[in-house]
Amino acid sequence: MKNLLSATALLLASTSFGYAEGSLQLFNWGNYTGPKLLEKFEKETGIKVTVTDYDSNDAALAKIEAGGSGFDLVVPTHQYVQIYAEKGLIQKLDLSKVPNHKNIAPEWMDVDWDKGRTLTIPWQWGTTGIAVNTSVYKGDINTSDIFLHVPAELKGKINIVPEMNDIVNLAVMAAGGEPCTEDTTILKQVRDDLIAAKPDWISMDYGATEKLSNNDWAASVNWNGSTMRVRLANPDVKYGYPKEGYPVWMDSVALLSDAKNVEEAYTFLNFIAEPENAALISDFARYANGIAGSEPFMPEDMKTAPEVQIPEEFKAAGKFIPTCSPKAQDYMTAIWTELQK
Repeated sequence: MKNLLSATALLLASTSFGYAEGSLQLFNWGNYTGPKLLEKFEKETGIKVTVTDYDSNDAALAKIEAGGSGFDLVVPTHQYVQIYAEKGLIQKLDLSKVPNHKNIAPEWMDVDWDKGRTLTIPWQWGTTGIAVNTSVYKGDINTSDIFLHVPAELKGKINIVPEMNDIVNLAVMAAGGEPCTEDTTILKQVRDDLIAAKPDWISMDYGATEKLSNNDWAASVNWNGSTMRVRLANPDVKYGYPKEGYPVWMDSVALLSDAKNVEEAYTFLNFIAEPENAALISDFARYANGIAGSEPFMPEDMKTAPEVQIPEEFKAAGKFIPTCSPKAQDYMTAIWTELQK
């Protein structure tokens, strides 16, 4: 009987439809986890999720690396997954507890940063570009010159999201280099360009969705899903794809090595790999997800949104940023540190 009860408990913990007592601590990007998703998860499983926000990959990594965070799951961008793994901060998944793992779309299954998806489950993917209020600025928005050589109309009105890899690599590509370059000539130009541009920025802030919607800012380096949400509130805001090159990324959910609520975490990982639930994630934050079969459940307006469906003319400029070498990472960190002064 004891073995039967244990087996039953394990089965319930490994499916999104079973009831499980407990709680779960999710460490995720701010304004990225939809209330409807959490409400549905709690209703179906009885597990209460507490979400703690962060505004950059480096901030999240530093918090986890410091230890004692109390979090169970974290949502790093793809190039950080191996950093977490090499530092022993996340654990390999027991895929027998994630039967919906089979729903991961083939193109997102055997990815460079997580071969066979043994460390993470997809959350969402998107691009980093430029959001511009076209009632303020009517020029070309498909260029990184918008933030590197700020047009007069946007000076003092443009924000930069505080994500080092995105900002530095946008500047690297604008300078003619490749992401994660170790070319010191390119990197010096990048540093000089960013330092020279900074006085024309209003801030380096995470809150683009709200402040672009409210006309507090006229432009921002921003992510595509956030910009779609802005456009729905403020139709003057359009999303630009820098022709010099722009990052394509995927955020995925990983189980922390020191997680306390492990079975609850597996229940959540399995839950978000259910197509209908993956679509619910997209419905809130307005990014595409990596779960096959979610398409019929996706919001209709996302199926034609120019922020989500990359226009053909801009596809070639998008690049996945790899996990940079330690040397390249050090160069970027030095530039970023100088930019914070």
